[in-house]
Amino acid sequence: MREIRASEFKAKCLAILDEVERTGESIVILKRGRPVARLVPPALGQEKYPQQSLKGSVKILGDIIGPVLPAEDWEAEGGPKR
Repeated sequence: MREIRASEFKAKCLAILDEVERTGESIVILKRGRPVARLVPPALGQEKYPQQSLKGSVKILGDIIGPVLPAEDWEAEGGPKR
C-alpha cells in the first residue's frame, strides 16, 4: 500500500483518484508522518447502487402489510395502555 503526504495529495488529488480507480490499490495519506486517511476504491460490483447487491437475499415469511398487534391493543383505538 502506497503512502503519500497530505500536501502531495492536495496538489495531485484528481490524478491520485484516477490512479486508485485504474489500479484498484489503496493509498494511505499521511499528515506529519502519521496516517490520517486511506483512499480505497469502491467495493461495488456491476451494481449501480450498493443495495442492488442484496437483491434476492430476503425471504418474506408472513404478512408484511398488516399490523403486528391487533387493533384493540393500540392506544389510539382506545385499548389498554402498557
